[in-house]
Amino acid sequence: MRLPAGHIICAAIGFGLLGAAKGLDEGLIAITVNLPSFVHEYDLHASDLSAAAKANRLSNITSMVHLGSLPAAVLAFLFSDWIGPLWTMRQLCLLWIIGAVIVITSAGESGQLIAGRFIMGLGIGQAGIIGPIYLAEVAPTAWRGLLVGIYASSEYIGIVIGYFAGYGASLHLSNDSDRQWIIPQSCQIMLSGVLLLFSLGCVESPRYLCKTHRTDQAARALGRLRRLPSDSPSIMDELQVIQKQVAADKTNEGRWPLLEPWKLLFGQAANRSRLLFLISAQLLSQWSGTNAITTYAPKFFSLLGVTGTSEKLLKTAIFGAVKLAAALICAFFFIDQIGRKRSLMAGITLQLLALLYVAIYLTVTSSLGSDAHSEDVHRAAIAAIASIYVTGIGYAFGWNSVQYLINAEMLPSSVRTLGTSILMCIHYANRFALTKVLINQAVPTMMLADALQPKGTFWFFFVVAFLGFLWGMFLLPETSRKNLEETSEMIR
Repeated sequence: MRLPAGHIICAAIGFGLLGAAKGLDEGLIAITVNLPSFVHEYDLHASDLSAAAKANRLSNITSMVHLGSLPAAVLAFLFSDWIGPLWTMRQLCLLWIIGAVIVITSAGESGQLIAGRFIMGLGIGQAGIIGPIYLAEVAPTAWRGLLVGIYASSEYIGIVIGYFAGYGASLHLSNDSDRQWIIPQSCQIMLSGVLLLFSLGCVESPRYLCKTHRTDQAARALGRLRRLPSDSPSIMDELQVIQKQVAADKTNEGRWPLLEPWKLLFGQAANRSRLLFLISAQLLSQWSGTNAITTYAPKFFSLLGVTGTSEKLLKTAIFGAVKLAAALICAFFFIDQIGRKRSLMAGITLQLLALLYVAIYLTVTSSLGSDAHSEDVHRAAIAAIASIYVTGIGYAFGWNSVQYLINAEMLPSSVRTLGTSILMCIHYANRFALTKVLINQAVPTMMLADALQPKGTFWFFFVVAFLGFLWGMFLLPETSRKNLEETSEMIR
């Protein structure tokens, strides 16, 4: 196949790197809440607070982006139908910048910090809907997995930037200066500015242009994306398929076009089945544990015997780099070549083996007492640390590479934006539940007697990962090498 058009390259960077928004925040906040300057400025270790109160204060800060992402999913649906995916991407970047500025100017004011992170969530949360949909709609069929895979992989680019920015600040900036956490946080403004710049080289989605009765513009956009004349036979054939789907979608459109997607999504049995199928994927993905480990990696490493702030932050940064490498390898060499199903099964298998080892390790060492510091236990701890890295590799190769792709592929164009918005709303609600209720609330307190405890947490993750393995084995159809109009018919 010929080299991609410049507009595809701009899409791969501008929209593909939107995934870095969520990853950058996760990486930065995971490190930031462990930086002495931030801990002191926001009094996270106040002596007059109980362990539960400290955990609640911490979770209020870390989970607020996820909370802001819930209404963001609705905003993405409304804006994408009103102004199109391209301009929706631009306004979400502006919201992200505004929120980041509020955060870095909060100067010890917890209320301003939390408000800023909520506004950041309003921008970042839209990226999970707009990015995959736009990339799936503009990509040539043979490259769809790669382009959406770049979006999925870019989450780890953000995590790595966040981890290493925070780690570098911990080494080279004073623990007594707020610059130690403000400078890493400014990476959010720089990244969003770069994405805005590359959006200038993108074209609007041809499918959106067809839906808004701008067929000539859609043909020109397709021609620019495929590096072909807009009246060439292949462009006309592709446009005809899109128009046919759009016409079918509009057959039953009533007086209230904004309500029609809701009617089609929930009124048609096939669309309800697709939505429930994709919701199950979100639940199994989110509760398999790796996102929890990402957010609280330093604490998990401390459970396995890693001591010293710098050592924990370095291992956390390496954890992000390992996941990035796995996600890129899957996007470039596997997701389109061996398919979605095999990629997912390979990733979950790695997750299962690694989670099982860590769960067994924590179960055994929790009952050792004075023997917990023996040489054998030390060697087992090293293997457990390696297993944490393997869980990240498995998730990046499997669930993270597949979940955004199948959301865009399995919903017809008439309900794709609404369905993806609902799915990402569920995605963010689960992330909020994980971070506020189970993880941010449980991880800081799970060492307490009345909490889930480390061993129970990893056994829980193992069970969910096993259910995901069964789901992928028996329920997931293969959607590679099919156009979007075909893939949306594979779940009825």
